[in-house]
Amino acid sequence: MNLRRDVFQAIADPTRRAILLLVTSHSMTAGAIASNFDTARPTVSKHLKILTECELLQQTQNGREVHYTINAERMREVAEFIEPFIKMWDDRFNKLEDIMKNYKPEN
Repeated sequence: MNLRRDVFQAIADPTRRAILLLVTSHSMTAGAIASNFDTARPTVSKHLKILTECELLQQTQNGREVHYTINAERMREVAEFIEPFIKMWDDRFNKLEDIMKNYKPEN
């Protein structure tokens, strides 16, 4: 049975978010990624598999090594989905800030 992974379930996990942050600047092998965590390498491999299935990471074979890189296009899709929510909360916090600036407590 092949389960389709949901990108938001994938990024809900703090380890997977940390992996994404690690590979934002340059590609890394699974071993290099795993060395940044205090978990077993098979655990990190499972996280990499999930991120790859969601297409947040891309794999590139270089000889015997597999390098992982961020899939910028897929991340852009996630960012575009989240953008309206960011705007909504920014607007709400700005309104609250305006209210608080004009607030004068009654004595």
